[in-house]
Formats: sequence, C-alpha cells, structure tokens
Amino acid sequence: MRLFVRLIAAVAAALLAGAALADASVTAFVRVNVVPMDSERVLLDQTVLVQDGRITAIGEGLPVPAGAQVIDGYGRRWLSPGLADMHTHAETRGDLAVYLANGVTTVLNMGGARPNLVDSIIPAVQRGDLPGPHVYASLMVDGTPDYNGLVIKTPAQARAVVELAAANRYDFIKAYVGLTPSVFSALADAGRQYNLPLVGHGVTAVRLVQQLAQGQAMVAHLEEFFYTYFTPAGAQESDAPPDEARIPQAVALVREYGAAVTADVVTFKTLAEQIGRPEMLARYLSAPEAAYVTPADRQAWRRSSYGSKSARLAAKLAFERKLVKAMADGGVQLLSGTDAPSIPGLVPGYSLHDNLAELERSQLSRYQALSTATRAPGEFIARTKGGTPFGQVKTGYRADLVLTEQNPLDGLSTLRKPVGVMAEGRWHDRGALDLMLVKTRASYIGD
Repeated sequence: MRLFVRLIAAVAAALLAGAALADASVTAFVRVNVVPMDSERVLLDQTVLVQDGRITAIGEGLPVPAGAQVIDGYGRRWLSPGLADMHTHAETRGDLAVYLANGVTTVLNMGGARPNLVDSIIPAVQRGDLPGPHVYASLMVDGTPDYNGLVIKTPAQARAVVELAAANRYDFIKAYVGLTPSVFSALADAGRQYNLPLVGHGVTAVRLVQQLAQGQAMVAHLEEFFYTYFTPAGAQESDAPPDEARIPQAVALVREYGAAVTADVVTFKTLAEQIGRPEMLARYLSAPEAAYVTPADRQAWRRSSYGSKSARLAAKLAFERKLVKAMADGGVQLLSGTDAPSIPGLVPGYSLHDNLAELERSQLSRYQALSTATRAPGEFIARTKGGTPFGQVKTGYRADLVLTEQNPLDGLSTLRKPVGVMAEGRWHDRGALDLMLVKTRASYIGD
C-alpha cells in the first residue's frame, strides 16, 4: 500500500510539474497601461498575456495562470508596441543587440545583407540564441558597380537574381539608381512571382511615377522625390528646394498606388549638418552612443567625404519637413527609417529615437510619429509579406512590446530608456538590456 501511495504521489507530482512548466511558458503583464496603437487611445490598468511569442489576451483583471512569469506595471507603467527601423544597414550581432536594447524589435536591412546575416545571424535570433529584433532582409541590385550593389544588366539576369534571392530567404529586392527600364520591369514581374516585393530608391532612367505604377511597394527615402520626381528628367540637381505647390501632387501619387515611403528625416538632417563641416565627424565619434558602432563602421565614418562636399541642404531639409507632414496628414503610409550606420552620426537604435524626434519637429503629432515605427511597419509587412502581424498591442499579434515609465504619447523620449523589452515573447528587463550594451561595447574595444 505504501508503495502504491508513493507511486500515486510521484505521478501527481509529475503532473503538477508538467502543469507548472506549461504555465511558466506564459508571461503576464499586470497593472499596465496600454498604448495599443490601433488608434490614438490608451487602455488603463490592463493585464496582457503572452504565450508562444504571441499576445493571447488583453483585458482588465484577467486571471493570471499559476506559474506564469509576472511583470508588474504597478498601475503607472506603460506598455506599447516594439519599435521598427525600416531602413538600416546594420548586420552584425552587436548591431542587433544595440537595437534591442533601444526597444527596436523589427528592422529591415535595406541592401548589402550578406549571407552571414541571412544564413546565420537571423536564424540564431529567431531561435533565441542571440538577442536582437526580427530582421527582414533585402537584396540590393543596380545597373552599375558604383554603389556596391549586385550588378544586373539584362531582364534575364533580373529574373535569375530574384529566383536566387527567394532561394536564399531574402524578403525584398532593393532597386538602386542605375537600373535600366527593362531590367526594372523584369524585377517587378519576377518579384510578384516569387513574393519578393520591390522596394528602394528612385531609378534615374525609370523615375518614381513609373516605378510606383509598376508596383514598387516602398520608396526608401523621402529625398528620392527630389531626384526622380520633383527634378525634371535630365535636369541638374540643385540645392534649391522644389515648389511647395507640388507637394499635394506627390502625396496624391503615392496614395494612388498605395505605396509606402520611408520617413527618414534624421538621415537628411544628419547629412545636411555635416556636408562642408569636417569638424562634425569628431563630434559624432566622441558622442557616448558612438561606442556602440562597430570598429569597421567607425573606420567607414572616418573615410566618408561628406565633410569636403559643398552642397547646402538647409532649404531642402525645410521642404522635406513640409513634405513628410503633408504625407502624414494625407494618409500616406510612412515608415520610420535611419540608414544607420552607413551615414556618419547615425548609430543603430539610438538614431531611430532621433528620427522620431525629428518627425515631431516636422509637426507630426506624437501618435503620427510613433505610428511610423509601430503600426505602419506592421501593416506594410502584412500587406507585402504576410506572416504573424505585429506593430500593435493586440490579441494574436507578435509579442513585441516595450514597457516604459511614462506614456509615449505624452513624450516620445520615454522610449529611449525602456524598463524592459519583449521581442517575440522573450522578455529582457532593464538589467539585461544594459548588459547587452556593456557586452557589445566591450567586444569592440581593441578591435
């Protein structure tokens, strides 16, 4: 009898242990105020449950499963979607850790994504072996070798490149400026066949009107409108801004084709402040956040020639601010992006917060600005690629979340120092985020 009792007790203990293990897979945010980003509203004193990388329930006073990991907001902390940088050239494990430490849970690598990133680092992040955001990767193609893209000269080569990109798990094809019209058309057609949407720059020989008409899903920079829309074909680009009366036409063009535009005001602003001012490089390199730039990228900053150029971009920057405000008010899908770290002064993660600040300085509301790094990227990826939705605090969405001390709609700067970050259901508290930064910085010393 005693043996039987012991067996029953052992079985019961095993069952309870199994139940506890299942419950331990649940994370519960309790007493949090939620900024869902489905509209400009907040939900006070909520419980948010997460399991298997997704948000499973949101509500007031929801029961918390026994054994769940509990993260308490004490009724005063705010839970909002993780941030997205939709134009980056960061591709090292250190870059991705720095992004995550800054609350960035999604990035779009816009070209130059080498096999090490696509084949090794991205899968390791997805498995949870490395800390980092969810990475979407694009393969950059061009018609000349001038800008380091993969050179393609014929429609047949374009189709082959798209097929190769699909086989190697790229997500997008990035068009660069030197493509011929026939090659661009072939890329667009093949991209539709293989579900590799076309994104990128204005192509000099095609121009934005025709690019959008052929299905280019996203314009990679606001300033592309200077080069291949506002400036007539064949005309010399100047420092003078376009006629502001043409802004509504640009907004209507993008709306007509349902395209997205990367709202990277910080990129053009950073270029404007360093062109013709070589002293700015020393300032960028001495900034505290520059410690989180890889040694290779710091060297690339030192080799840059922006300080010796003579352009004056202040007037165009003022125009770009008016353009992005008009697009935001006109319903264009705007995506926050930075070009970090390819431009001196733009540090992975940190520069995204700078971009949000620049969008607010461009007269976007805080909700409009924050949407460019949360809701809009999620909707863009859902429209072009599908997969698990993200970018909102909503049941069924990817559990990419940022916990902050204050409501970001009352001040975006609170996002710069999150209490913690959840990426695809994996929680990292402030101590873990700080440790990511310490380890990344230490790994660069002496390199």
